[in-house]
Amino acid sequence: MSRPKIVIIGAGFAGYQAARKLSRLARGAAEIVLLNPTDYFLYVPLLPEVATGVLEPRRVSVSLPATLPGVRLVLGEASGIDLERRKVIYADAEGRYRDLSYNRLVLAAGSVNKLLPIPGVAEHAHGFRGLPEALYLRDHVTRQIEMADLTDDPDERAARCTFVVVGAGYTGTEVAAHGALFTGDLVKGHGRLLDQPVRWMLLDVADRVLPELDQRLSRTADRVLRERDVDVRMGTSVKEATHDGVHLTDGTFVSTRTLIWCVGVRPDPLVADLGLPTTKGRLVVDEYLNVPGHPEVFACGDAAAVPDLTRPGEITTMTAQHASRQGKLVARNIAASYGQGRKRAYKHNDLGFVVDLGGWQATANPLRIPLAGLPAKLVTSGYHLLAMPGNRLRTAVDWALDAVLPRQTVQLGLVPESATRLDVTSAS
Repeated sequence: MSRPKIVIIGAGFAGYQAARKLSRLARGAAEIVLLNPTDYFLYVPLLPEVATGVLEPRRVSVSLPATLPGVRLVLGEASGIDLERRKVIYADAEGRYRDLSYNRLVLAAGSVNKLLPIPGVAEHAHGFRGLPEALYLRDHVTRQIEMADLTDDPDERAARCTFVVVGAGYTGTEVAAHGALFTGDLVKGHGRLLDQPVRWMLLDVADRVLPELDQRLSRTADRVLRERDVDVRMGTSVKEATHDGVHLTDGTFVSTRTLIWCVGVRPDPLVADLGLPTTKGRLVVDEYLNVPGHPEVFACGDAAAVPDLTRPGEITTMTAQHASRQGKLVARNIAASYGQGRKRAYKHNDLGFVVDLGGWQATANPLRIPLAGLPAKLVTSGYHLLAMPGNRLRTAVDWALDAVLPRQTVQLGLVPESATRLDVTSAS
């Protein structure tokens, strides 16, 4: 009898952990195939540090072939799933359409940028979800400071020294906090800008920074941002974006050449194309992460509406913490479907959150204990090192070097602007 074939779509937190756990459980008894557009797992929480010159990009890019023995990597992007024929249709690395048959399927396609129907945003804003966007932002911010130094027009100089971040969740807050430190280092090499204010703005329609977290964490982050002269405007967002700046919902116009979109995420469009029931755009699954009516299909992470057994009637939030644990459970439940062990329901209480604010500042609540400053920074750094599936030593070395050496502030020019544009399909 041939080995069962298990196909996993996506190598984010959920897909990576599912592949790793399945490989250990199967021990060669099953063929495990991982379909992903890149050959690396991206540790997304540290992207702000890549964008601001603290970490080199390969630190947050963990090789899939090197860390997933026994898993066959297929480079490509899923474009559809034929549930009746049990096939995944995908475009390979050279754009050719192929298909993969499966006995078990794990849908862990993750999420994409959430774009609101605001005029000009798709044309003028830059997303912040992947490595290309982080590398481009690093170049772009550096270029704006260098070009500000070259111009004698005070209005142009002010616009190039103004950076607008939309979305005060995890990503937006960290980008603004790290960005203010980064531009502070950049202007030190440009004598003409020493008296020029460099302005970072953080906007959100919510009433506070980090609205999804405990208010004590929110207050710490807000304080650190304001100490770095970040213009924090809650209850405010972008009404229209133009080449010269942004019109805000409070009636003001801000001249800028930089609009960073961190509003949020939505499930990968692949979910909607399945024609199966969804909740908030996420694929409906039961507490065992199984798709009702399709015992051979499982889903986890941002793509799945997993029932939150700790909060009856609700679904789990879209966090890396949930995605990682769901990926591991999917692996166990697939093994159970072949008679190895028993299937288990997903139930997880959050262990707390960490938010890195750059420098020696962070805010965290491990085991619900609120921390700020250096203690929070140590907990945050330790958490990330433990959560990363590779490159720990190299990451720690980069952090140590950043603490004692000036940052390398140069443009690499590796990523074109077109690679960072937002998806033009608005969120539902």
